[in-house]
Amino acid sequence: MTQPRQHKRDIIPFESAETLCGLFRERVKRSADAIAYRQFNANTSEWEDTTWIGMQQAVIRWQQAMRNEQLRPGDRVAVMLKNSREWIMFDQAAAGLGIVTVPLYTEDRAENVAYILANAGVKLLLIGTREQWQELQPVKSQLGFLQRIVSVDSFEHNEPRLQSLNEWLPESAEGELQVNVHNPHSLASIVYTSGTTGRPKGVMLSHRNMLSNAFASQNRVNVYTDDVFLSFLPLSHTLERTIGYYLTLMCGATVAFNRSIPELADDLLAIRPTVLISVPRIFERVHNKIHDGLAQKSPIARKLFKAAVDVGWHRFEYQQGRAGWRAKLLLWPLLRALVAGKVMAKLGGRMRFAVVGGAPLPPAVAHLFIGLGLPLVQGYGLTETSPVIGANSVMQNIPESIGYPLEDIEVRIGENDELLVRGPNIMLGYWDNPEATAAIIDSEGWLHTGDKARIDDKGHIYITGRIKEIIVMANGEKVPPADMEMAIAFDSLFDQVMVLGDNRSFLSAIAVLNPDQWTIVAKRLGVDPEDHSVLGMPEVEEYILGRIAERIKQFPGYAQVRRVSCTLHPWNIETGLITPTLKLKRNKIEDYYSAQIEAMYEGH
Repeated sequence: MTQPRQHKRDIIPFESAETLCGLFRERVKRSADAIAYRQFNANTSEWEDTTWIGMQQAVIRWQQAMRNEQLRPGDRVAVMLKNSREWIMFDQAAAGLGIVTVPLYTEDRAENVAYILANAGVKLLLIGTREQWQELQPVKSQLGFLQRIVSVDSFEHNEPRLQSLNEWLPESAEGELQVNVHNPHSLASIVYTSGTTGRPKGVMLSHRNMLSNAFASQNRVNVYTDDVFLSFLPLSHTLERTIGYYLTLMCGATVAFNRSIPELADDLLAIRPTVLISVPRIFERVHNKIHDGLAQKSPIARKLFKAAVDVGWHRFEYQQGRAGWRAKLLLWPLLRALVAGKVMAKLGGRMRFAVVGGAPLPPAVAHLFIGLGLPLVQGYGLTETSPVIGANSVMQNIPESIGYPLEDIEVRIGENDELLVRGPNIMLGYWDNPEATAAIIDSEGWLHTGDKARIDDKGHIYITGRIKEIIVMANGEKVPPADMEMAIAFDSLFDQVMVLGDNRSFLSAIAVLNPDQWTIVAKRLGVDPEDHSVLGMPEVEEYILGRIAERIKQFPGYAQVRRVSCTLHPWNIETGLITPTLKLKRNKIEDYYSAQIEAMYEGH
């Protein structure tokens, strides 16, 4: 694993930056000719670099275009782009003018987009492609309040408010960068949480909220000026925005934008990033792919791989001061050359660490990658906390915990073992929703996370469950469905799964099968994989229940899945069954599969 060569740090303190636009201006002053962003040009099939001074010249043009729209401080503008330089330009132009950015997920449902735009009172919307515009057509009649719609791509249309980016931007940058916001407590962004029930709520984040969180986060992990981040989590996801955007801006690192998730493996090899911000699911998929591949290898190859992970894990524990030295550590250079190095090469070959958040990191995933030499640093937070509350560091890493609180954040355990948080990262409140604000932030300023937790004697936080996401069975036994679902999803046969059983006599599950793995299973069972009706056959259900049982055998006897209903149709945002951050909308899924659920419980 190659380390950055310079190890130079150039941190802009958030006190001197004051605001997000002040941070940008200071970075341009310090690093004018350094590479800020790297983006793939589909027309030339080449990666293109943009310097910080180049970004500033572009932002000046964007600010002129916004002023031409008569936008005023406090107005809201929305961005619905994939990660790109244009996303950053838009956000910085708005920030400098005191305009509030509302980020949107590019794959969100049109109805949800329309609700957010209307709720926030957005005046200008930036989209990327013709396809996005076409997807908004069913709700076009609800968007009369929009003054201007700008598309990065050019295409034919009959909408007078819609302009291409080339038409909208002035030809050249005139004047200076506008940094008109000097109050850190000013509203910078409204980020709509992808609620699993009901309408999303607009989280109001100030400049200070996100700046202080970025600064405290970079104190937890060292980021250098020659670090390269590969950005693939949506910038509408607050983890990517604060850590993959504002933190890199604060530290002077370079960010390369992933072309798409299907091209992530290729981009890892092309960019060779040193740091990655990810959700666990990405590493879970790689973990499952590795184990599926190992099943085809010889027994010797499997033993060699296991030895590499085991020795690498002991090496990690030794470095952490939790294990003693053993002679087997002398094997690490050889095992790294034969096994670990080859896996790390597929991630670019110079990854120093990866920050993982947004969902619990499965222990088996942490064990594999850390054992192979890639530190996975788990963190935890909420959109409402800008988002990071706690995180591990590379040198103080307990993978099963979510680390310890960032230095300026207070935590304590409240009633029902709920984790409470207080600090400069706590949101201003929910947009136009004082009742919801009062329900989550108490009179003493403590934000109630809704997560159960415990804190050990060294300050490390362990999330133990979700207060509301608990299945209470008819016999009174309580089951944490998310933990079981995570365990089941470790089997590559299952792409998505939801465990049910509230007020029922036993647990059941709805499972989305992986098409490729189902084809293998179907042939093994002697059924036609193209005939979806065979999924309901008793022998097929028995086989799948066996696979589930193997994954959840560590759970108590009462927490066993007795029935399962399977489908090959994935749950997506368009059907409204998952949120843009891939969380299950449990009530929606239960309604959607109500007939199958009742059939599983018929007679019970």
